[in-house]
Amino acid sequence: MKSRTITGTDLSPSVICLGTANFGETVSRELSFELMDRYLDRGGNFLDTAKVYSDWVPGERSRSEKVIGEWMKSRGNRSRIVLATKGAHPELDTMHIPRMSKEEIVSDLEHSLQHLQTDYIDLYWLHRDDPETPVEVIIDVLNDQVRQGKIRCFGCSNWRSERIEAAQQYARDKGLQGFAASQTKWSLASYSAGNDPTLVAMDEKELAYHERTGLAAIPYNSQANGFFSGRYTLDMLKEPSEANKKVWKLCNEENLRKLKLVEEIAQRSGLTMTQVALGYLLAHPFPVFPISGCKTAAQLDDSCAAGDVMLDPEAFEALRGIRA
Repeated sequence: MKSRTITGTDLSPSVICLGTANFGETVSRELSFELMDRYLDRGGNFLDTAKVYSDWVPGERSRSEKVIGEWMKSRGNRSRIVLATKGAHPELDTMHIPRMSKEEIVSDLEHSLQHLQTDYIDLYWLHRDDPETPVEVIIDVLNDQVRQGKIRCFGCSNWRSERIEAAQQYARDKGLQGFAASQTKWSLASYSAGNDPTLVAMDEKELAYHERTGLAAIPYNSQANGFFSGRYTLDMLKEPSEANKKVWKLCNEENLRKLKLVEEIAQRSGLTMTQVALGYLLAHPFPVFPISGCKTAAQLDDSCAAGDVMLDPEAFEALRGIRA
């Protein structure tokens, strides 16, 4: 699998990032270890987790981080991993109350370091934004953690481009480190407005910002819940059912046209549909590192193979040009 440098940093992660939201929860500790071993064997080195992952189910908190920490310790491979985790997420039962103070950011970081059994994070994400907190305060806090050696670089997750640019401008003016990357909800699918106002999906405005600035994008939900995996046929998506309930909300005219085109491109290019969908993201003119949340070895192998896909310009333009 190819690697690529995140612009403005010394981080060179594999282009497919392994998502670990379900590690230690619906994906057992044993299977999590197997998947991470297999991912490294296939040239991957980029793990994405978060302090809040698994906290939506009762019991032990931060299971994903803890499983990854145990795995790295048991394998002695911390230096091989580009490790990314996220903090400053609101409490799950009070999502309307931001947690973006200096004290909350630092506390979350300290807990993540303990869970992951490491003394530094390669890429530390702010999991949400709080528009009421000045970007100057946030950039200062994160740069202080860089100076202390606790993080190497930092990024923003679910931030809008105007806030990102304000933070970047402040960092430039003060000679400080700015955001290395942005993590938003982005796949080949088009999304309708969701119920969580703290989430940000890639749209034309956000995409134009990345194209203009070259800021790296590290998208979550990059496979649209498997919508383009080959698991669903057009016949299966004519009306809602138990079999398609995970993706029914994506069944608009535009996405169904894309699904048909992805299938056609896959057939003529010898790729899987997953590889076409991930290849579309990788074909953009700025660095893109799709996060793939695999639950089986077969899913992992399929996603890792996408890391070597070069989608031809004609296919890329055809997919990008589809509008309802």
